[in-house]
Amino acid sequence: MPNDRDPAAGAAGPAPVLTQPSPEATAGARPFVRATGQLAVDRAIAELRRGGLVAIRAGRDLDRLAVAAGSEMATRELMGQMSAIAGSEPRLVLTRNRAAVLGSGTDAPAVSIALANSLDVEAVLDLSDPTRSAAIPAGLTALPERADTPATAAVKLVKLARLLPSALVASVHGISASTMTAWARERALLVVDAGEIERFAETSAHRLIRAASARVPLADAELCELTAFRPMDGGTEHVAIRIGDPDGDAGPVLIRIHSACLTGDLLGSLRCDCGEQLRGAIREIEEAGGGVLLYLAQEGRDIGLINKLRAYTLQDLGADTVDANTTLGFDDDERVYFPAAEMLRQLGIGRVRLMTNNPSKVEQLAACGVEVVERVPHIFASNSHNERYLATKATRSGHLF
Repeated sequence: MPNDRDPAAGAAGPAPVLTQPSPEATAGARPFVRATGQLAVDRAIAELRRGGLVAIRAGRDLDRLAVAAGSEMATRELMGQMSAIAGSEPRLVLTRNRAAVLGSGTDAPAVSIALANSLDVEAVLDLSDPTRSAAIPAGLTALPERADTPATAAVKLVKLARLLPSALVASVHGISASTMTAWARERALLVVDAGEIERFAETSAHRLIRAASARVPLADAELCELTAFRPMDGGTEHVAIRIGDPDGDAGPVLIRIHSACLTGDLLGSLRCDCGEQLRGAIREIEEAGGGVLLYLAQEGRDIGLINKLRAYTLQDLGADTVDANTTLGFDDDERVYFPAAEMLRQLGIGRVRLMTNNPSKVEQLAACGVEVVERVPHIFASNSHNERYLATKATRSGHLF
């Protein structure tokens, strides 16, 4: 099967001749806007979510370039546009976890699959989305991608966009690092660097803005203040719920870090224990005399609502919560705690008693510079719908009940 990967990654054969794309190839593209650093990642995320294309450069000297799109957004027109712009055929890039489900074991962070027919949109969607219940094409050739390739960076960017974690990537050959920006400008493409994608989660957390606060009496905690923190990337706000009058100078503050769960928190879903943990934490903090609950916009262990519903579909077919996430191509838990640490810093809290059953959360928060003085158990009874979910948390994710 032909291999159109970057020559620096080991591909053989002459580089294609670069030609100016036809007007049809760039029809509908956004006007070129020069963006650098985290702003470029912000805009690239938005571009992928709307079904557009971005250019990604990677490598030690940022000397490799590829055009990328989210595979979930694949259409015949989009794939044709990619080929015309890049001068090479698109290939499908999957995470290591998704590749393992398809029978391609590798230690590489991602794999590329050459498509027998580059315009076979249905094959792309079937390989990317396990909920489509379609037969996987036989005879696929998967090539490992190193961590420093544009293809691997593309998958990370698609994850940040909360799309299925797989990307369409078409390599661009014969472009020097010094002319990549000009090449992209001519084709109305946004260029984003792989390093900025890698640093995005931590860097964006440091850019949180403490935007507004208001007193909001709650059913279980009347003396309560909500403070909203706005991400500069245009994402959903995180919220700190201050209960009572916690004093970070007086000693460790009792806190709970709670990831948003629309189905459990708002709708009362019985598939998880999130709603009980949220309301129970507010009550316990109130009874303890005060503290803070951080409500983070990290739906579905930070894979997003749509992907969480896909994971539920896989669970209905027999997968547990860990296998459902990895079958989609994610890690079993994609959450990071940089935003929580930054919110605590802005609230003047450096030492905490953390309400959690998850030892990994303790370790990750401590790694972000917060001193966790004590882990406070936070356990609720199971029901017939979430027994397996809670058991999986204990046996596979190391939660302590």
